Amino acid sequence: MIRPTSPITLAAILLAAATAPPTLKNVAPGDRLAYLKRARIWQPVDVPSMDVRRGPALEGAFAPMQDVTCRYDDKKMGGTTPKFACVIPPDDMVKVRYRLSNGKVYAAVAATRLFWALGFVTDAEYPVRVTCLGCPEDPWSNKEPRLPQVVFERAVVERHSDVEIEVAGKESQWGWDELKLVDETQGGSSAAQVDAARLLAAFVQHTDNKATNQHLGCERDAVRKDEAGNETCAAPLLVVADLGNTFGHGSWLHARTVGSANYHEWSTHPVWKDPDRCQAELPANFTHPPRPLRGLGHARPRLARRQGPQAQRDAGRVGGRVQRPARPDRQPHVPGRRPLKPGVDWWRPSGSKP
Repeated sequence: MIRPTSPITLAAILLAAATAPPTLKNVAPGDRLAYLKRARIWQPVDVPSMDVRRGPALEGAFAPMQDVTCRYDDKKMGGTTPKFACVIPPDDMVKVRYRLSNGKVYAAVAATRLFWALGFVTDAEYPVRVTCLGCPEDPWSNKEPRLPQVVFERAVVERHSDVEIEVAGKESQWGWDELKLVDETQGGSSAAQVDAARLLAAFVQHTDNKATNQHLGCERDAVRKDEAGNETCAAPLLVVADLGNTFGHGSWLHARTVGSANYHEWSTHPVWKDPDRCQAELPANFTHPPRPLRGLGHARPRLARRQGPQAQRDAGRVGGRVQRPARPDRQPHVPGRRPLKPGVDWWRPSGSKP
């Protein structure tokens, strides 16, 4: 027999909830704004030393195309592209993107590596070969029947370098139009750094730039907790969390056949809408609400005179590493899309991009 909760018991529960110490999982809206003002979207890095092939050396990082064995979990996954949850023993649950025709499997790795190598904050994506135990043949389409094991030859596993800051238990998203709130005088990124992020987003054609694809985070070693259990962040971050729809060309209906890992579409779209005014071009599409597009579409980067030469030097260093892959013959071909011409580098120097 279920007994009704007494008013006294209910009051005690509500009081306990109200007096629970704040953590980074339940920050107040006002605290979120304070974090946003002093958040950083870029951090200094030694560009020549960044190993773009291996990627970030995070805890739980994977070597390129490492064999990973995990057990399928039928956790519901959001989004619209093939992915599933899988547990690496004993209890490491990861998100696995898969399917040879899924452009995100290729674009997410390329874009996050480029952002990371230049000092911008993103999630880390690792290309791996996954053996999934107790797994459906195509988990995104059908959860049954379960097979003893299924091998996904080309897959991507995601890792996070930060602790996510959430508002009242909800994901703390940020829109590109909110970047105007970042305040350098309070420790946030400078206007030039913010504009550089906008320009890089336009360069890779990050057309799926809605707020749900970014989150407010905190450096792991910057989480502070006092004796009362109150949790705060000393170094908030603006994390660009989903860069899967890049290196293509945005379309009205956000068709992924052209919007993700499609070099031919990407190479025909100009970076600049108005070069004389430093106005970048990033077209809208039907799936995006207007709010974030006002912040990122047609970005106008502003680089101080002393910062321009350094930015060019950094771009050249990364460009030299990325434009000339060690194994150009191994660049991926996405099924259903026009293959690249033999003998042509997958990455064309940025100066020659139309």
